[in-house]
Amino acid sequence: MRSRRRYHTAVIVVATLLWATVAYVVAFALRFDMSIPPAFVPIVLGTLPLLLGCKSLAFWRTGVFGNSWRHVSLRDIEDIARGNVLGTTLFLGSMVFLHGLLGFPRAIFLIDLLLCTTAMSSIRIAAHVMNERSDRTGVRRIESLALIVGAGSAGIRLLEEIETRRGSTVAVVGFVDDDPAKNGLRVCGVPVLGRVDDLPELVATHDVSEVLIAIPSASGPILRRIIQHCTEANVRHRVLPTLGELVQGRVMYTQMREVKVDDLLAREPVRLDLARVRSLIAGRTVLVTGAAGSIGSELCRQLAAHRPERLVLYDRHENGVFMLEMELRARHPDVALEPVLGDVLLEDQLAAVFAAHRPELVFHAAAYKHVPMAERNVLEAVRNNVIGTHNVAQAAIAYGAKEFILVSTDKAVRPTSVMGLTKRVAELVVRELQDGDCRFVAVRFGNVLGSSGSVVPLFREQIARGGPVTVTDPEVTRYFMTIPEAAQLILQAAAIGNGGEIFILEMGEPVRIADLARQLIRLSGFEPDDDIPVVFTGLRPGEKMHEELVADGEEVDATHHDRIKVLRPGQTPCWPEIWLPRLQACVRAGDVRMALQLLRILVPAYHPSAALATYLTDADGDAAVDDGRAA
Repeated sequence: MRSRRRYHTAVIVVATLLWATVAYVVAFALRFDMSIPPAFVPIVLGTLPLLLGCKSLAFWRTGVFGNSWRHVSLRDIEDIARGNVLGTTLFLGSMVFLHGLLGFPRAIFLIDLLLCTTAMSSIRIAAHVMNERSDRTGVRRIESLALIVGAGSAGIRLLEEIETRRGSTVAVVGFVDDDPAKNGLRVCGVPVLGRVDDLPELVATHDVSEVLIAIPSASGPILRRIIQHCTEANVRHRVLPTLGELVQGRVMYTQMREVKVDDLLAREPVRLDLARVRSLIAGRTVLVTGAAGSIGSELCRQLAAHRPERLVLYDRHENGVFMLEMELRARHPDVALEPVLGDVLLEDQLAAVFAAHRPELVFHAAAYKHVPMAERNVLEAVRNNVIGTHNVAQAAIAYGAKEFILVSTDKAVRPTSVMGLTKRVAELVVRELQDGDCRFVAVRFGNVLGSSGSVVPLFREQIARGGPVTVTDPEVTRYFMTIPEAAQLILQAAAIGNGGEIFILEMGEPVRIADLARQLIRLSGFEPDDDIPVVFTGLRPGEKMHEELVADGEEVDATHHDRIKVLRPGQTPCWPEIWLPRLQACVRAGDVRMALQLLRILVPAYHPSAALATYLTDADGDAAVDDGRAA
């Protein structure tokens, strides 16, 4: 292999210098009307070695000798031009200092420069065209026809890869692009046949069996529109990896993949203020509660990438903590990990862990998040989400933590569920504790796509069983974001918090769950309602038709990050030192009625589900509420 490479390089060097020689001789011929006077022949022969020496040095320096002749790009032509300019400059300088220019035609320098650059570039382009033509005209079995959506740089590279790839059985019949300036043009010899909305007609007209989507930066709405048209045309569709997934450099046809549900919610990539986030985390001890959960584990992955001194993984899920530890040790062997099996309800255990590790930064992601489960287990949701949050926050204060970040939810806004109610009270708890050296902030966002509490795993399981896919209501909508972008924005919010704020993450447009279910069925290779039925079951207790991110009385301000807003809530104190002991007593006594009545006093906007409303509407309840206010 090495000898073959040396032979190939030697051939390129000899051929390049041969063309430089021809160009130099032709330059003299052109200077003297195609007839070199005998008196100048010795000058040509005498200066030729010096010319070749200067150009060899210049071509080596600019990489001309190392460029492939099979493939050519604008960069290669640039190298040829720079090499010739440098070579001519060296030759001119050498002539001045070694021979002098007396009797030497000065125009030769310019003519030779132009001739040599043009000749070498033309030869490279001709060789590339011949190789490409031989690849295209070789024996090739065409089994399917394809359209490429996107006539930009990614689409062009994809076309080149398909046409030059040996063994490829796909032929591209045209591009589809919404840019009106490209409509009707030919790009790399392939016509732009129409716009995205023309896809169903083009698929039928040209007997297309596959649509290749080559727009790595496409937003979710654009991608959904393309997929909708492909679905109407009943044609297979694949997509290039997103910008974050693409390997730098060449686009490979083999990188085309089926569309994932994450693609349908695509937004602009999150841009972190890395310096600010790194200064918050690097060299510090960080503790994450709920570390084995969907959000907690992703937070741990991203925290580990910023090189904390120690990362404490706190969770009661043994297998989850074990698997996360193994993953992080493999990815970040230099980060000290402390897996701890613990419960946020055990105050003595929290005290021992905080005393042993002294975390400076605490991310509290442990919570019960399933709305129906919390509705049926009110006291456990209160115990875990409210009392557990208070326990962790008090330990953070007692052992000198510098910042505490509560992971909250959009369900805390005008809550209709116990889950949302308890998370809103947790927000109030951490806000009230903001009066010392530890900064307390909360981060509020919507559903996380693919998390353990998301509808997507449920839909996938239902599709795998053959259906039906159950959706609560045809019009129900939710905000969604992916697990990695949620974790990134939590870190960014933590880095910009001053204490006492509630940050909300920009979630994009709400998505209809029925549309999401149908898209997921199509991505699984089935047709909704024909192959897999979609059944509407009605809203479950505690569920809303549409979620919100901002409550009445909360003012939204911008931050320096375009995807993060900060809420300025009212400063009416809620005095947890008064009501929290009573709430703990209710939990210990199993008194659901009094627990809900106390929480309703704290969150008057709470609208309970029908199953729980009776606890707040009878006469005893009214008396209890009055007693709670008096306390």
